[in-house]
Amino acid sequence: MDSQVMVALGLSLVGGASTSIGALVVILNETPNLKMLGLLQGFAAGLMLSISFLDLAHNALNSIGFLKGNLWFFAGVVFFAVVVGFIPEPTLAPSSDVKNKKKNGVEGQQDTMKKHRRQVLFSGIITAVGISLHNFPEGMAVFLGSMKGLRVGLNLALAIALHNIPEGVAVALPVYFATQSKWQAFKLATLSGFAEPLGVIIVAYLFPSSLNPEILEGLLGSVGGVMAFLTLHEMLPLAFDYAGPKQAVKAVFFGMAFMSASLYFLEISLPKDMSL
Repeated sequence: MDSQVMVALGLSLVGGASTSIGALVVILNETPNLKMLGLLQGFAAGLMLSISFLDLAHNALNSIGFLKGNLWFFAGVVFFAVVVGFIPEPTLAPSSDVKNKKKNGVEGQQDTMKKHRRQVLFSGIITAVGISLHNFPEGMAVFLGSMKGLRVGLNLALAIALHNIPEGVAVALPVYFATQSKWQAFKLATLSGFAEPLGVIIVAYLFPSSLNPEILEGLLGSVGGVMAFLTLHEMLPLAFDYAGPKQAVKAVFFGMAFMSASLYFLEISLPKDMSL
């Protein structure tokens, strides 16, 4: 059993570490302008919405029924709405300072840019939280797949690694834009992938075949609600502001299509009696 856990842990590290690849894609390029940032935020919003509605919420509805699935989903929405209510929104300097700075065009522009950076950093942090919550059950799936055999676990880990790369981009991009720190962007994106091996450890040691499947599916449905709220509340407004509504909507649907394709390849890598 211990050797199987170690194999599953190693495979989950491969999948989780691919968020670092997404971070490298971001930090090896120049800092994008606001329009490019808006397009990429729209793309990331599409990834998140696809995971939320077409993966987590969909599985919950099919597993525990329409009513219970919706109750769990909206419980996640309400929970995160309350949490966000206690998180201070990024603000400008005091109004008197702003009025003084407006007299100088350069300083006023710099002040506006500071506001943009704070907003984007807030978006990046909650995106990292949402993706970490999503990566957690992926670790569970890798563990269960590796119990079926090394070949199944390896195929599953590689499929997860593929779809974790854009997740790394979604985390690293806003953090890099806001902080101008390659290390901070890389670190946060990498940490979001560590939720995957954590899922292996918990399912292997804390829930030894006694976890109620209905509760697990309900919790994953709540995760879907959390991700949907943070996407619609934080990411889409930024995408609309920076790229414009038409271009942002196109980026959202492109992101949804990309993640749906990734989830499809992930699904066909699973054994027939398993689901992610």
